[in-house]
Amino acid sequence: MNNPKETIEAGRAVLGIEFGSTRIKAVLVDEDNRPIAQGSHEWENQLVNGLWTYTLESIWFGLQDCYRDLRANVRELYDVEIETLAAIGVSAMMHGYMPFDSKGEMLAPFRTWRNTNTGRAAAELSELFVYNIPLRWSISHLYQAILDGEEHVKDIDFLTTLAGYIHWQLTGEKVLGIGDASGMLPIDPATENYSEAMIGKFDDLVAPRGFSWKLSDILPKVLLAGEKAGTLTDEGAGRLDISGHLKGGIPMCPPEGDAGTGMVATNAVKQRTGNVSAGTSSFSMIVLEKELSKPYEMIDMVTTPDGSLVAMVHCNNCTSDLNAWVGLFREYTELLGLPVDMNEIYGKLYNNALAGDPDCGGLVSFNYFSGEPVTGLAEGRPLFVRSVGDRFNLANLMRAHLHASVAVLKIGNDILFNEEKVKVDRITGHGGLFKTKGVGQTILAAAINSPISVMETAGEGGAWGMALLASFLVNNSGERTLADYLETEVFAGDAGVKITPSAEDVEGFNRYIKNYIECLPIEKAAVEFKK
Repeated sequence: MNNPKETIEAGRAVLGIEFGSTRIKAVLVDEDNRPIAQGSHEWENQLVNGLWTYTLESIWFGLQDCYRDLRANVRELYDVEIETLAAIGVSAMMHGYMPFDSKGEMLAPFRTWRNTNTGRAAAELSELFVYNIPLRWSISHLYQAILDGEEHVKDIDFLTTLAGYIHWQLTGEKVLGIGDASGMLPIDPATENYSEAMIGKFDDLVAPRGFSWKLSDILPKVLLAGEKAGTLTDEGAGRLDISGHLKGGIPMCPPEGDAGTGMVATNAVKQRTGNVSAGTSSFSMIVLEKELSKPYEMIDMVTTPDGSLVAMVHCNNCTSDLNAWVGLFREYTELLGLPVDMNEIYGKLYNNALAGDPDCGGLVSFNYFSGEPVTGLAEGRPLFVRSVGDRFNLANLMRAHLHASVAVLKIGNDILFNEEKVKVDRITGHGGLFKTKGVGQTILAAAINSPISVMETAGEGGAWGMALLASFLVNNSGERTLADYLETEVFAGDAGVKITPSAEDVEGFNRYIKNYIECLPIEKAAVEFKK
């Protein structure tokens, strides 16, 4: 057992930082990769001129406030100041669009993964590449800006993601971890780099427009987990820690996307493993043994942080509508003058849902706060549907909302397991949906007809996963793979608590999803007519 204070004083602690959609989190770990301190900052995106964005000011204030909160936590726990660290890693929401000119000035507001204005670009590129190119990928945003005739495109010198931007500003290095890079442009597994064939096709496509740049000129360099990605500069240290205590010269690992850190935090980077992250949005990541037989619009192909091919089903919506319904019961509790304990409210409502009918009694919920590309919705309208013959009670109501939170995930994964016959040895769940023990796990297991494991450490989230990647950088002798390092040094065989679905629950979810798909025209009508 290491002494945390001595570890911090000696500069042996490792820091992971992740920019999530609603929270920036920092986790400090010791030499055994155990969290010893943390900090956080709450933030929200804004809809500006029809596009979801975060300002550069909010990005830097958020990062600095998160680090300030970490420093305060370290001082409170150990009465010591952070002067240096063994390594640092930064991760963030994948995809999106951050273009810069040759002077380092941003050319257009940051466009996040949440934007769905790239439909034409994604469709044309998917056809050109014979490869599914999702709406949120950076190449879709770039090509849509070209199609829209945006003036700034001709001046682009560097295009990156949020994690790549932060890393660049802290180190001066224009690099990106392969997992995050795979959400900008498809990766060729053979070269572990951007697909040269697709780069060539894109350059030929836009050549008539006369841009001075080629696509390969403006993309970040691709790096694998464990490779050196530069060091924290003195200027970067000052931007991270405005108190001035942190010194430059700290090694930094390749910046990664939140999908990659989720895989690391759940020990799911080995082939035939997978994970499901379920919070504000949700996604499943299944590490493949081979490429799929053909491209699917519902399935994105990305990579693990060490370059293995991953089939990703990404859903824009997960728990937001579910949380809103739980909020109604909080208001009712307050109306009765009773003490409000949100953990108790969630616990009772979630557990009661398991007493509901396996098919939710015919009730159907659409949790679409925003558009959902998997089901063809460019916009969303939260919607609850029932008919007079359905079994409308509290258990079925809550179960319907829980089913809705993973319904779109099921639609995508049914392709992998039923059509492509993908084999998986272990799937691990993490995120807010699994906070109430056993409930979200049971629902997800029924949805994808597969055992689901949840580990205690998965609650540490992506910032911890990023810290593990930074730790791998300084503890990688070159003889071990990332999967071996996680298995032996971090998780030591801990596979978590597993729940296997019952045949009754699987059959019930299948009936629910049949109703769900049949009711999709109602949701589409709501989008069309409720402006």
